[in-house]
Amino acid sequence: MIDKFNRKSQNGFTLIELMVVVVILSLVILGLVTFFTGGARSWIAGQSQLEAQRNARQAMDIMVREIREGKEIKNGSINDTIIVSIPALGSEDAYDVTYSLSNSTIKRGTISLIDNVLKISGEDIFKYYDNGGIEIDPPDSTVSKVRINLKVDVDDDSNPDIILNTDVNLRNFGL
Repeated sequence: MIDKFNRKSQNGFTLIELMVVVVILSLVILGLVTFFTGGARSWIAGQSQLEAQRNARQAMDIMVREIREGKEIKNGSINDTIIVSIPALGSEDAYDVTYSLSNSTIKRGTISLIDNVLKISGEDIFKYYDNGGIEIDPPDSTVSKVRINLKVDVDDDSNPDIILNTDVNLRNFGL
């Protein structure tokens, strides 16, 4: 009589074989989770970097547009504040626009334009020049060009992640 329970004729897996498979699958899944988590973090960091760069460019565009229309930089402007006198359309009158750095935020008057602006010791956000390209400090009525040096720190590590620089000539200077 043939033994139905003969060990050699049984088909199946041993407990050790199943445990080895579970361990191998766990390592593969752990690797995949680590890979996708790193990718997701990288994507999120890239998106916040992109948003900060977009906001910095928009803030810079607003400042450049208004400063370019200015006829003079007012006395009393300091390195982290600029007061621009802009002629009113069709009038001899002018109105003043103030941009200032306040607690890492650049503001237009009281409205926030951009956050996380990095103020590096010894560097000015606004620099002023006359027609000959000579730096004027403190600014006065001979300022015809403003240099804006904007540094934004997205990840709060005290290193600028985004740096935008531009020179703006006052279009209505001397009018």
